[in-house]
Amino acid sequence: MTIPAFGLGTFRLKDEVVIASVKNALELGYRTIDTAQIYDNEAAVGQAIAESGVPRDALFITTKIWIENLSKEKLVPSLIESLKKMRTDYVDLTLIHWPSPDDAVEVEEFMSALLAAKKQGLTREIGISNFTIPLMEKAIASVGAENIATNQIELSPYLQNRQVVEWAQQHGIHITSYMTLAYGKALKDETILRIAAKHSATAAQVILAWAMGEGYAVIPSSTKPENLASNLLAQDLQLDQEDKKAIAALDCNDRLVSPEGLAPKWD
Repeated sequence: MTIPAFGLGTFRLKDEVVIASVKNALELGYRTIDTAQIYDNEAAVGQAIAESGVPRDALFITTKIWIENLSKEKLVPSLIESLKKMRTDYVDLTLIHWPSPDDAVEVEEFMSALLAAKKQGLTREIGISNFTIPLMEKAIASVGAENIATNQIELSPYLQNRQVVEWAQQHGIHITSYMTLAYGKALKDETILRIAAKHSATAAQVILAWAMGEGYAVIPSSTKPENLASNLLAQDLQLDQEDKKAIAALDCNDRLVSPEGLAPKWD
């Protein structure tokens, strides 16, 4: 299975805001939507999809299992609840959102439960998010690399996460980048702006094109129709080797997402 290279993120968007964002995106041609149990917007996303008129089989929907639902008793029932909220019989991809803090639930337990959900047809594919190399090793030992469609990690020009990326790719695990624009910080970067001017593109288009050019999937979010439309055009932007080298040099291990009590020991 191929993870779509470009999709819509819905982190921090709720109620009417997320409904408008998803509807606008679908109207513009987006077909991949990323949500999560903890975003508290699955029902709103489901409503937007239902009202859009886009057929379910044309969409690729991802959700993520929250840490409170990782036990073998809770994981599948929580996913069934997510499906009800989204008004669908299945999702295309289900991720473990964060590894269980302090190994309260063992990797083998939740990965096996997630694989069971796949076998039941509740999700077409399964994967992980915010997993380090040691955690990926455990996940592979539990269900096999062939059953891990992606590792969704924070990845931006300022946090290029090369060690994790290279290890994942060597083991056949695709990378999905979140926080690709570094909370908007990278949009003001002089190097990015120079490359954008050279290509008559926006800073966001340059960053998203860079990430996709590296082989990662991206899921930028926006509440503005003009930005949703503009971001889509990143798929047509080709950066040259000089551009890529300049962006590679921006890496400074600047991690923005590392919640206390939740984040693993990063590589």
